[in-house]
Order: sequence, then structure tokens, then C-alpha cells
Amino acid sequence: MPRAFAVLAATHRLDRPVVDTVILDYAQRSAQKITVTGIKGGIVEIDLHEPARLRTDDLLLLDDGSLVEVVAAPEPLIEARMADVAGLARLAWYLGDRHVPVQLLANRIRAQRDPALEALLQSFGAKLTMIEAPFEPEGGAYASSHAHDHDHDHDHDHDHGRAHGYKHHHDH
Repeated sequence: MPRAFAVLAATHRLDRPVVDTVILDYAQRSAQKITVTGIKGGIVEIDLHEPARLRTDDLLLLDDGSLVEVVAAPEPLIEARMADVAGLARLAWYLGDRHVPVQLLANRIRAQRDPALEALLQSFGAKLTMIEAPFEPEGGAYASSHAHDHDHDHDHDHDHGRAHGYKHHHDH
């Protein structure tokens, strides 16, 4: 079975054949190691060196040099709207404070359906709509969005007066 070992961002295209497409939900697109079936019936083992958040139109680089396209699957979501931008910003802050993955859109926020989350959003005065759509949440301040064949991680200090040893991800 072909093995995908790297991710190429949608903007980074190679002149290689796209042999299949995988339609994956958010959990599958966040997995470091998983076996999936493409729309053409091919089975692909995704075995990444580090966690990645796959997005629609990203490409998985297979060990034979070919590519598999990624598409986000529709899934049950809550879409929350507020009366004004300030209310929407407060709502985003509350959800971020609780580490809830969210997708930010111009006038609404999307999150995965959860009864407790629905009750929380309603308590803040949000107007909720239950939808089925692809879920492509924000990566967060320290999220690595893509891993590919020429990444590197290293520890280093910053000039802002604090030293810390967490790893940084650099796209090239």
C-alpha cells in the first residue's frame, strides 16, 4: 500500500501526477498516522513525521513520488452569529479560552456540534444554526499547518526578553 510521508500546501504544486483524492473529516485531517481510502478505491497509509493539519487542496506526497489530493468532508457543525462584531469577537475569545477549535468567517463562527457547546453559545446570546459543511478551523498561535519534505525544527531564544525551549516550525 502506498505511504504518504509528507504534505505539500495547496499553494506548493509539483509537476507530478495526482493519482487519487481522499475526503477526510477534521479528525482524520489532524491525524499523524492513519489509513484511508481514496475516491478511486485506493488505500493510502498516511504516516507523517510530525502532526499536520491537512486542508482542502493540500497534497499528500507518496513514497513512489505521486500525489493524493485532500478534500475536507462535510460534517455536523454549529454556526454561531452575534448581533455585532464586538459580540462575535467576545464569543471567539470565550471559545479560544476554552481551546475549542473554531472556523472564523466574516460574520459567523463555526465549531463542531456538541450539546454543551450549543448551550454555552446560547448563554452568550448567539443565534445558532445547525449545518453540514467542511470544517477547517484556525490553526492557533503555535499550530503547525503543514509538514513537508524540507521542514526543520530547532530550539532557539527570541529577542523579546524570554527564553523558551518549545519547537518552532518554519515553512520554506
